[in-house]
Amino acid sequence: MKDRLLAQTFVQLADTLAGNFDAVDFLHVVVSGSTGLLETDAAGVVLADAKGRLRVVAASDERARLLELLSLQLSEGVGFDAHVSGELVSADLAASTERWPAFAPSALEIGYRSVCAFPLRMRDTPLGALTVFRRSSVPLTPDQVVLGKALADVAAIGLLQQRAVRQAELLAEQLQQALDSRVLLEQAKGVLAERLDLDVSEAFHVLRRAARNSNTRLSDYARMVIESPRASPGPEGHRR
Repeated sequence: MKDRLLAQTFVQLADTLAGNFDAVDFLHVVVSGSTGLLETDAAGVVLADAKGRLRVVAASDERARLLELLSLQLSEGVGFDAHVSGELVSADLAASTERWPAFAPSALEIGYRSVCAFPLRMRDTPLGALTVFRRSSVPLTPDQVVLGKALADVAAIGLLQQRAVRQAELLAEQLQQALDSRVLLEQAKGVLAERLDLDVSEAFHVLRRAARNSNTRLSDYARMVIESPRASPGPEGHRR
């Protein structure tokens, strides 16, 4: 039964990665797989945003989500520590009230007795943490720890892969914008050379000075020159 659940979970993760990637949906699969495969009662994922601040992104239920939020607000707790340290953090909550004076009592009040958090990171890149909660004080077995680490690693790889895809798409978009801008510049240079009776090199310098003097991007000024004769600068780089 567990082998089937393991296979289903990783197939679902692969399917999520292969389609139109949705990070929240992907991480909910990770959370769902964590509760089933690791025999825990709840799970949650926190991720660092662009400024390094941790955010709750996925949780198996509302109580787990609120507990994760409390942990981030207090800057204490198992997921927070796992993210900061980059190490696995496992604890009996009843014995951790001094370590986490606000988080541990809150988790105990909800009914959880033990917690374990797996850092989401690849090499030196910290991404967040996957936390699992148990109503029992029995810790995860060594095999469950290995499986939890595998789930956390898959989550980290998926997130980093999506980041790489977005960066590649951004680079391609920037390259296309540069190519489009170059076409505009060439057209504007030709227009100015004809209007002002200049050679093409002189027309470019006039265009560039005019864009700077008017605090306008060069490509935007080139478009204005092409679209409107009134936007033509004089030979000294000022509009006529």
